[in-house]
Amino acid sequence: MLIGKPPDIPSSAITSKDRYLNRRRFLRGAVSGVVATGVAALGAERLAEVFSPRIGAMAGTKLETVKSPLTTTGEQLTSYDDITHYNNFYEFGVNKDEPAKNAGGLPIRPWTIRVDGKVKAPKTFDIDTLLKLRPLEDRVYRHRCVEAWSMVIPWVGYSLSEFIKLCDPLPSAKYVQFLSYYDKHVEKWSLDQAISWPYSEGLRMDEAMHPLALLTFGLYGEVLPNQDGAPVRIVVPWKYGFKSAKSIVGVRFLDKVPPTTWNDQAPSEYGFYSNVNPNVDHPRWSQKTERRIGLPFYAQRRTTLMFNGYADQVASLYTGMDLKRNY
Repeated sequence: MLIGKPPDIPSSAITSKDRYLNRRRFLRGAVSGVVATGVAALGAERLAEVFSPRIGAMAGTKLETVKSPLTTTGEQLTSYDDITHYNNFYEFGVNKDEPAKNAGGLPIRPWTIRVDGKVKAPKTFDIDTLLKLRPLEDRVYRHRCVEAWSMVIPWVGYSLSEFIKLCDPLPSAKYVQFLSYYDKHVEKWSLDQAISWPYSEGLRMDEAMHPLALLTFGLYGEVLPNQDGAPVRIVVPWKYGFKSAKSIVGVRFLDKVPPTTWNDQAPSEYGFYSNVNPNVDHPRWSQKTERRIGLPFYAQRRTTLMFNGYADQVASLYTGMDLKRNY
């Protein structure tokens, strides 16, 4: 397996400090502390969790990080401002600017992840325990949205496989499902009835165990802003962005393909695998090119790369598969 080696730069110098410390717009959105009340529930069988939310402004909290050999791009980073104000997080609105305005009430402490299904025994992990599990790594990944726009994001986390090992999945576990936080009582939570909550995503086990799949706690060396999936999400850089589930509270190991939100909503448009593939168009637009957010208009358009540019690392996962059929 070929893994690119990152430039020899510290996380604090990954972009200019004054550029990513410009938080004025962010402070108006995600740190306008509001108090949410009520019961938080997964809404999925046997994964009900009760939270007593203690709302706190975690934004700007630094994380201790180390450089990762799994960083895979030296491209110009997307600014902190764009990463935190151009979001898909339908729980807090369908327009790109709405999550930054509405996600301030997401209760990120206390926070636990419930694990069950095909495991030796069900378990519950506290977020602060997971943060200390192993050193947090800086990893710069391309992020490609199915809507044909992209970013380059300096995430913070460690390989999802490290967490999965702690879950003790049984040999019969072939897939892993991720369930996002759900509580319609949180202030400004979307009441869109067209989507079945909680948000669900899933991976085949070998995909989840791939070292590039990231259990993610931060970006730009700081904790995740609420609108980017705080306090913990996954990032799967060779797949379209909706596969990278945000604000995870449930993980279930299964022996069959799990139901996933967008595949269930529109199976002709969003396949289970959803690998970035310029040769398979969305029914309503081409995937051959993408628009890089944050660059001048004349420099935004670029050719979409197979597996988002990670083909050397992940193509072997799909040997023998028809990627037009298994889109």
